[in-house]
Amino acid sequence: MEAKRATVRDLRRRNRAALLSRLYLDGPMSRHQLAGSTGLSPASVSNVIGEMIEQGLVEEAGAVDSDGGRPRALLRVRPAYGYLVGVDVGETRVRVELFDLAMTALAKADFPVDSARPAPDTVVRHILAGIETVTGAAGLDRGDLLGVGIGVPGVVEQGAEAVVHAQTLGWDAVPLEAMLRRGTDANLYVDNGAKTLGRAEQWFGAGRGARHVVVALVGSGVGAAVLAEGVSYRGVSSSAGEWGHTTIVYGGRRCRCGAQGCLEAYVGAEGVLDRWRQARRGRAVPGADEESQIGALVAAADRSEVAARVLAEAGGYLGARLANLINLFNPERVVLGGWAGLALGGRLLPEIRRAAAAQALRHPYAEASIELCRLGPDAVSVGAATLPMARLLSTGGAA
Repeated sequence: MEAKRATVRDLRRRNRAALLSRLYLDGPMSRHQLAGSTGLSPASVSNVIGEMIEQGLVEEAGAVDSDGGRPRALLRVRPAYGYLVGVDVGETRVRVELFDLAMTALAKADFPVDSARPAPDTVVRHILAGIETVTGAAGLDRGDLLGVGIGVPGVVEQGAEAVVHAQTLGWDAVPLEAMLRRGTDANLYVDNGAKTLGRAEQWFGAGRGARHVVVALVGSGVGAAVLAEGVSYRGVSSSAGEWGHTTIVYGGRRCRCGAQGCLEAYVGAEGVLDRWRQARRGRAVPGADEESQIGALVAAADRSEVAARVLAEAGGYLGARLANLINLFNPERVVLGGWAGLALGGRLLPEIRRAAAAQALRHPYAEASIELCRLGPDAVSVGAATLPMARLLSTGGAA
């Protein structure tokens, strides 16, 4: 079949996308730097940047000295060109945050989730209420919002409208996007929470500057994002990265998904807390929710041999399974995130690295580093906001 010939409009959009992406991810930059980094001619750069400035998408941001000439103007994507909403559908709450294009958080709304298996209607109601709350708090008009990104547990089947398969929540082919569209006309983008976290960490956090990155997300659930050359590996139906449901002990502990011996049952918050409860001979663990209970476990490890043993075991399991990711994908960087991952990693990172080194093949381990997520425990909402931002970059801001 004959390849489709690119039109002048296609070429223009491609140039806009290249320049806008470079400015956003590496800016501020001068026109001269943009020409050098994109391979576009200085004339093309000037023409396209001129259009973007007139559009209000790009603005000047200071100047830099040039070799012998007058200072060159630095350019950046204008933060107030539009606004993004990022939604984290988590195990304990639905968090909705509003960002400008510089990913500065402007408003936030949290909605507690009382059930471990919340009904889709409840989650939809929280998301819609959160969008109204954060946009209202910032006084935004409807046209100011470029889009709403939503990070969810489970497999997100991408098609005409996103469908969510979240076995641990009891969601089977939930038409989440269609349900949301009944209450908003905003542009919607839905993806797995670990994948959104992965993009955020590569753009802004611990994965920045690396070409091959694995981001591990540990909360109540456990997942991973595998990124090569900035692109997330998704598999046939976007289920790649369900690391938490790889079997580590055949016939082992029962997982929330219904299988036995899944990694999630050993390093996910629910599994860690259940082992601590058993080690306490069934006595309730302190704390009002999983996040406070994991915090109590970490604090108790300083004075309790039982807590220290449970924590060390979780760190060992986690490090050994990060070694599996290193052996499988040969990344240059492994990033450990999620609220439970940061709580465990903040206490046990040296032990996690030692366990990984003991289990990984020496050569790929020597090429990899294991780092903590830099964007904090709430980075899924930042990652979700990158979904509409990625769309803006891919189109070069063109309509």
